[in-house]
Amino acid sequence: PYIKKHARHTYFEYKTSGNNMKLLILGAGQVGSSAADHLSREESNEITVVDTKPKLLRDLQDRLDIRTILGNAAHPDVLEKAGAEEADVIIAVTDKDETNMLACHIAYTLFNTPTKIARIRADQYMRTKKLFSQNGLGLAVDVRISPEKLVCQHIEQLLHFPGAMQALEFADGKIRLVGARADKDGLLVGQKISALKDHIPNAEGRIAAIYRDGDAIQPEGNTILQENDEVFFLAPRKDIRAIMIEMRHLEHPVRSVVIAGGGNIGIRLAIALEQTNQVKLIERDPERAKIISEQVSKTIVLVGDAADEELLIEENIDNVDVFCSVTNAEEANILSAMLAKRLGAHKVMALINRPSYADLAESGSIDVAISPRQITIGSLLAHVRQGDVVKVHSLRRGAAEAIEAIAHGDSKTSPVVGRKLEDIMLPDGCNIIGIVRNHKIVVAHHDTIIETDDHIILFLTDKRKVVEVETLFQLNPTISE
Repeated sequence: PYIKKHARHTYFEYKTSGNNMKLLILGAGQVGSSAADHLSREESNEITVVDTKPKLLRDLQDRLDIRTILGNAAHPDVLEKAGAEEADVIIAVTDKDETNMLACHIAYTLFNTPTKIARIRADQYMRTKKLFSQNGLGLAVDVRISPEKLVCQHIEQLLHFPGAMQALEFADGKIRLVGARADKDGLLVGQKISALKDHIPNAEGRIAAIYRDGDAIQPEGNTILQENDEVFFLAPRKDIRAIMIEMRHLEHPVRSVVIAGGGNIGIRLAIALEQTNQVKLIERDPERAKIISEQVSKTIVLVGDAADEELLIEENIDNVDVFCSVTNAEEANILSAMLAKRLGAHKVMALINRPSYADLAESGSIDVAISPRQITIGSLLAHVRQGDVVKVHSLRRGAAEAIEAIAHGDSKTSPVVGRKLEDIMLPDGCNIIGIVRNHKIVVAHHDTIIETDDHIILFLTDKRKVVEVETLFQLNPTISE
């Protein structure tokens, strides 16, 4: 493909048919295997995974149609063997920051790999911008991703919008996609969704998707919202609370939070919340607890086991608005969250990696299952999608996606610019749910015409159709022929 540097990142102007994206994933751990699993489902991708552990690579090859290379991801000969010279994107997600950064730099220096993404966990690296300066003066890392930071931001968004199962930003925070489960107290439940405009006529919200008993339902004006429907709606921040009332009973703002686990996520979350919330953090290791107490200012640090019933009762868990378990052990997270819920915590969240665990947990007493894999993969996808895609959120365990893409070109070179929404050939299961133009939200109707530089927000109930969507946002000189 012809690659052009845009103001924010690289995007692919035009890609001839049959020319697949070549992706090199370094590291077959949780993040790497999840990325390989997600990206290999798309026929346009050729995936190679590098790791030092043969078992991890065998497990991936047994499940996925990918190529694997055994070796150190930062060694030049291993990168050469893995195809770094032909790779369009390198995704370095081993468990060592230094390996990821070095691998990206070597890929750029020796093989001129166009796009280099590195997972970096240490704050010391993330805060040092000069370390990654351009023009050959720093390490050649184009995109830095911190799963811990992304998870922390995700939890913060959920706390800002009580009752939401997901709250995802688009267009630099001007608009959000919120997922919530409808209950009998919702004002719109039992009515046609077209009544939303009558209930709150000045709101700019739109229902993007409805899932009922696990199946996607195309939202039409005469669709009747039912109790237990999982509803995704798009709205500016000012309208979210009003629309939430239409879906479920109104929940009070979050004031008190108990965090179980003093790892990177737990500390980040405590520091982010302690200025506006009453925060307690439970850490079982006394030495670790002491270190944490020196890093926080207002958070109360407790030494103990988050699954200790006596401890939770002593700390008045029945008066806590949110209990959030973010230890490194997902079984411990599930058990402590279930115990906290039984003891009276108003809402409980648990960090869970395995999709099967997450589904079971959310069908029981856990209100929100937080998936680091799903949160991280969305950030990765925004940098490997064809076309000028600036934001991707993976939804429903990777089965669906919400995408923000920028329209470029004109009616002669773009499949979308200069065309009415009703004339754009969208694949089945894909809807344009919002448009942001010149930093303002445009109410999208069937006759709305797409303009150059519009930010288009789309919802895909079937992510297998993503290649067809990407094609819409690639400049194609043959359109005018």
